Amino acid sequence: MRPVAPAAFLPLVAVALLAGCGGAGDPAPSSDLARGIDAVFADLDRPGSPGAAVSVIRDGEIIHSRGYGYAQIEHGVPVTPSTVFHVASVSKQFTAMAVTMLAAEGALSLDDRVQAHLGFVPEFEHPVTVRQMIHHTSGIRDQWQLLGISGWRLDDVITTEQILGLMSRQRELNFVPGSEYLYSNMGYTLLGQTAAAVSGRSFPEFTAARIFRPLGMDRTHFHDDHEHIVPGRAYSYRPAPRDEDGAEYTKAVLSYANAGATSLFTTADDLARWLDNFRHETVGGPEVMEMMTRRGVLNSGDTIPYAHGLSIGDHRGLRTVGHGGADAGFRTQAIWYPEANVGVVVLSNVANGNPGGRARQVAEVVLAEVFPEAAPEEEEDAPSPAADSVPLPTPDRATLAAYAGSYYSPEVDALYHLEATDEGLVARHIRHGDIALEPRARDEFATDRWFMREVRFERAPDGSVPAMRVGGGRVRNLLFIKLTRPLPR
Repeated sequence: MRPVAPAAFLPLVAVALLAGCGGAGDPAPSSDLARGIDAVFADLDRPGSPGAAVSVIRDGEIIHSRGYGYAQIEHGVPVTPSTVFHVASVSKQFTAMAVTMLAAEGALSLDDRVQAHLGFVPEFEHPVTVRQMIHHTSGIRDQWQLLGISGWRLDDVITTEQILGLMSRQRELNFVPGSEYLYSNMGYTLLGQTAAAVSGRSFPEFTAARIFRPLGMDRTHFHDDHEHIVPGRAYSYRPAPRDEDGAEYTKAVLSYANAGATSLFTTADDLARWLDNFRHETVGGPEVMEMMTRRGVLNSGDTIPYAHGLSIGDHRGLRTVGHGGADAGFRTQAIWYPEANVGVVVLSNVANGNPGGRARQVAEVVLAEVFPEAAPEEEEDAPSPAADSVPLPTPDRATLAAYAGSYYSPEVDALYHLEATDEGLVARHIRHGDIALEPRARDEFATDRWFMREVRFERAPDGSVPAMRVGGGRVRNLLFIKLTRPLPR
């Protein structure tokens, strides 16, 4: 790591930033290119605002690199091109790269069953392969939603070991592997562990030695220790209604101690150097880099847009290869335009930072003479169609009483107490508090919590309710068994 700037120097940097001269190491914004890109971030380039870092690389040369706003509002530390950000799911392409390199070297096969390398993964009814985890077609449930159902908050300290323990208790998949695409962070945590098991090195050590150092990404690492001090890092924020003190933002705490699906710490310039590897292929070589952009194929033969930790898309007629990320208040985007040899990186530390939109705006400045299609005209938003599903009248208390009881899931080691009240059915959890269940159909309910949007009760032949299934989103049909005896008080 490079040393952090001396404290006495920081106020001078901040003055330069607010004067429009950019952070330390920024080029003078004298060209039309710089002015056009600066305009994309003008709303962040002000006192007291979280910010963003942008880096643009073209034909191997970084042609624009600048920071806007603050990396640490509390301390008046500005964002610069060397500010270290947590980049969330932008991490996944490096996890996929590690496994893809090992496959190209013959250390593993992408069609290996995951249990061949990770013995703690349970045997499911259908086998799951490394390739299916790469493409999010494995059916493995998502780790964040499972943790939420279990009772965790996403600002808790969450370690790799805790996530792997959760995985070891799983007994079912979301669907038959290969039959669908459904994003799974758990799959990528397992891929990181696969790279470690096969290489004989820790995942952060392997990626540092084989990817980051060869590309000169000297401020980049996988951060699997929440107590690890990182000089020059950004904190994350979210917008808040102005309080009596006039505050616009609150801290969005992130204490992850796990890596693979997330937790890459890097800078905008370092990520730009990585994007340029899609051009020169120094790390990995042509075979691996071609595999990295190869889209997944379902059992049906249909091709999905997701490749190896990368989404393959299109921007005004130009092909794009990239990924976004969102954790706490961090919002990030890295896009490569292979036909133009241009990469754009936008890293933001505020939840409404919109890096995807800003990255495309930057690309339109940089590639104004290259885009083969005209920019689409702005259209007014059409009214949203009325929802097909509307809440049903709340069943009477006697009807709801059939659902009451304590429900336990061994897969997430969680307990919910359901109670029929005059206001309706309520699920109570020691950490989540009371969760109202709104009826949608017979034995089917919905909640306003992100981790358990859907609750469906199972019926025995005699009409009793022995279990419920919880899910919605990236977890489906997680089984909770109704306890037959009351718990001791």
